[in-house]
Amino acid sequence: MFEGYSLAELGSIFAMQGFAGLILFSVFVLMALGLAIIFGQMGVINMAHGEFMILGAYVTYLCSNFISTTVPALFPAYFFIAMILAFFASGALGMLVEWGMIRFLYRRPLDTLLATWGLSLILQQVFRSVFGAREVGVVLPDWLMGSVAVTDTIEVPINGLFVMALTMAITVVIYAVMFRSRWGQGVRAVMQNRTMAGAVGINTEKVDRYTFGLGCGIAGVAGSAFTMVGSTGPTSGQLYIVDTFLVVVFGGAQSLIGTIASAFTISQAQSTMEFFLSGSTAKVLTLLTVVVILMLRPQGLFVLKVRR
Repeated sequence: MFEGYSLAELGSIFAMQGFAGLILFSVFVLMALGLAIIFGQMGVINMAHGEFMILGAYVTYLCSNFISTTVPALFPAYFFIAMILAFFASGALGMLVEWGMIRFLYRRPLDTLLATWGLSLILQQVFRSVFGAREVGVVLPDWLMGSVAVTDTIEVPINGLFVMALTMAITVVIYAVMFRSRWGQGVRAVMQNRTMAGAVGINTEKVDRYTFGLGCGIAGVAGSAFTMVGSTGPTSGQLYIVDTFLVVVFGGAQSLIGTIASAFTISQAQSTMEFFLSGSTAKVLTLLTVVVILMLRPQGLFVLKVRR
């Protein structure tokens, strides 16, 4: 396989594969952060999480077209506007779904799985009816185009660097919200003991609604970032939902550090194996490896320790 390649060329190839794995890692983390909040904190299996992501991608697509035609002077900064709109659009829809459906299904994980799976099919059809079955893409501003030359043979795309920087920033914000704010303390209190949290005056219904909305809003931001690395279609979210659940479960459903470590491990393993094997074979081998590890350690890589 490597005949005819020099050591420098092989090093460049593996470096580029490693960077491709980092971009995949960024997408996994953005998707998994929202899912970890919903699944890990609330115990809700949200099979429509990918559709909330694609909603954010379509909001970015609409924002790109609108600003480029009506306010072209703002086009260089449109992504930041689109990211905020995507967060609020997906978050608002998530809160509506929690109020209209999810709140009746708590402590019934199988029912949440079936209900949100049906919701995902409905949202896919809505996207298909509104935007069409064909995939769409956004036009990136000039400052996100091109690449940065690391060496003579290695170039790193600027949009990939931006996605990674965005992922790091959002991760820090989520950590601060969940572990350094009063609201985050309320969320963790409800997760650990809902009855006692309600007894001390925490509005558990409001915490549930805002928590679900936050998780869906983060998925919308992930959709904005997704437009930089792939095209958007009605079923694009389903391409990532299994991998995202795998990341959350493998890392530990209630651990932010575990989610990040799991996303890095799975993305790098999958990206590296895709160089040697086909994409589908790499996914299968990654899945089998994670399943074997979970059989030996079913609680995941990291476990949240709770005082009893």
